[in-house]
Amino acid sequence: MVNDVERSVWVLTCGAASGERGTSALCSLRVKMNVGVAHSEVNPNTRVMNSRGMWLTYALGVSMLHVVLLSIPFFSVPVAWTLTNVIHNLACSPSGYFLASFYTKYDLTHFILNTTSLLTVLIPKMPQLHGVRIFGINKY
Repeated sequence: MVNDVERSVWVLTCGAASGERGTSALCSLRVKMNVGVAHSEVNPNTRVMNSRGMWLTYALGVSMLHVVLLSIPFFSVPVAWTLTNVIHNLACSPSGYFLASFYTKYDLTHFILNTTSLLTVLIPKMPQLHGVRIFGINKY
């Protein structure tokens, strides 16, 4: 965790003051806080996404999941898109929502499932919920 000293700017101000024997320089050191300034450390949870070839692997993985779901005979295209979105949200992050909503033609049932899945992934990531443990999950 970055403490306040690492996020601050040290300002040295010097001025002349007249003393008994002449002028002397008075210097003071004050700290100017830059609260909310991002540090340069990379989040270790997202560092893997910037590794070589990861975006191609990620896109191919999601595409393969969707093709596998489309190959199941009793799944329609909207059901396959909704399942792709829900499985992707459970495993990773909520980026398949717009495609799933578009390809299901905003059908009410699929839209509710996709939106519920999106919200269950996005709400815990809000800054207001940082460190909050609901029902004791991840307490230890």
